[in-house]
Amino acid sequence: MSRDWRGEFLFVGNNLALDFLNTRPVVDGAPVELLSDGGAAARWLAAAGLVGETEMARLERRWARAPHSKTVEALREFRERLRKTVCQIEGREAPSANYIQEINRLLARHPYPDQIVSEGSGLERRKRFSPQRPEDLYGPLAAAVADLLTDADRTRIRKCTSCVLHFLDTSKKGTRQWCSMNLCGNRSKVAAYALRQRERAEDER
Repeated sequence: MSRDWRGEFLFVGNNLALDFLNTRPVVDGAPVELLSDGGAAARWLAAAGLVGETEMARLERRWARAPHSKTVEALREFRERLRKTVCQIEGREAPSANYIQEINRLLARHPYPDQIVSEGSGLERRKRFSPQRPEDLYGPLAAAVADLLTDADRTRIRKCTSCVLHFLDTSKKGTRQWCSMNLCGNRSKVAAYALRQRERAEDER
């Protein structure tokens, strides 16, 4: 498994919201739902670095219960509305007013505040996040969407040319085409090389 995977989840987006969007990749030609239940939501938080392993284990046990299934379904529906918005941006369209209102409501209902903590001999500013319910994911997710919509260069929000994954191109040149060199870049280069070899062979006949 490549380093683009953290456990069972992909992290190639360079933005938390895009990494959440990529929890429904296509594997071996078929879409795969990685956010299958509340336990998976807890594991995604740990993979994203938002909670530690001990906290993940506690949340995984609690969130795997049936009462949380509707919340996880709502999170998946939120993901698909995000997908629609990201595709609009990639098509040089502005996000809809209704979607902006939705994110504003989530920002108000699920704050993702900063706090100052001691670190060694100094102080650090960190996000305070202590999730108790699956819907608490909306806090960091809404903040990441807000960052994507307000701070990111929208021309650098892209869909991989070889698969369904989305990413924010943070490269210096801004010419990234693939979700990852490991996942799609090498495959595309090999295919292009094979095509050139076939064309050369045909020219020499």
